[in-house]
Amino acid sequence: MISVFGSTNMDLVAYVPTAPKLGETVTGRVFRTVPGGKGANQAIAASRAGADVAFLGAVGDDSFGVALRATLVEAGVDVSVLRQVQGPSGIAHIVVEDSGANSIIVVPGANGTVRGPSDDDLELIAGSSAVLLQLELPMEAVVGAARAAKGSGAPVILTPAPAQPLPDELLDAVTLIVPNEHEAAAITGLDDLGKALDALLERVPEAVITLGSEGALYGSRDGVRLRVPAVPVKAVDTTAAGDTFVGALAVARSEGMAPEQALRFASTAASISVQREGASTSMPTRAEIDEALASASG
Repeated sequence: MISVFGSTNMDLVAYVPTAPKLGETVTGRVFRTVPGGKGANQAIAASRAGADVAFLGAVGDDSFGVALRATLVEAGVDVSVLRQVQGPSGIAHIVVEDSGANSIIVVPGANGTVRGPSDDDLELIAGSSAVLLQLELPMEAVVGAARAAKGSGAPVILTPAPAQPLPDELLDAVTLIVPNEHEAAAITGLDDLGKALDALLERVPEAVITLGSEGALYGSRDGVRLRVPAVPVKAVDTTAAGDTFVGALAVARSEGMAPEQALRFASTAASISVQREGASTSMPTRAEIDEALASASG
């Protein structure tokens, strides 16, 4: 069982030729309301990639909360400990350009009420093969879940987004950190990818820096260094690519795949997702990932 302790948001997505500059108004071509949130996205990605997954977090008592819970259930995610709190659910306002690039504003809503794992959360974390964390919940909650996972021996995979200072108490419990190149630079203060990777490995045992269309860079404290290229595709919407990558990577690692094989599995999943619009709606099934891998190798 993979446990995901994180955020769930309703994504309010506008598609435009070019994102507006400050003070500018542009005409969009499409608007969609899509269930998302980094935590929920990773949970759905991992479930579709073949794992048993439990989601730990909170939704509001509004219509978005009902829809967010239903989306997780439909994807096969265990929501038995998903909390409902008074007030609005989290939302994300997303602008997607025709190039596939996006900008996002997150309003935490119910996510901001989570101050730590509940007793039920702790029970699930203790029995997990991996615990996935992000930074869309309050830091104290993330640290609490990481500390609980470390205490139970469960590997912790951290997506440090949105980028912010990371306390030592959190990093001491992290097994694998997965920033994109901008987050890696923000965390380490280094623009050089190799130096940023080395700096991350001074704080955690393993790191993957995702590089979008340039692939991913992996390193571990035992000296392994890998760079896996991205699968070349035409991107339509990159909104959930990183979360798809992390969810699939967690599945691959839980199944015992070697680092290079796991990275290729995750990169293939992400490459499928960027060819589709939306966040959770874009994530591939295990059959789709396996078929794409087989086609690439054959």
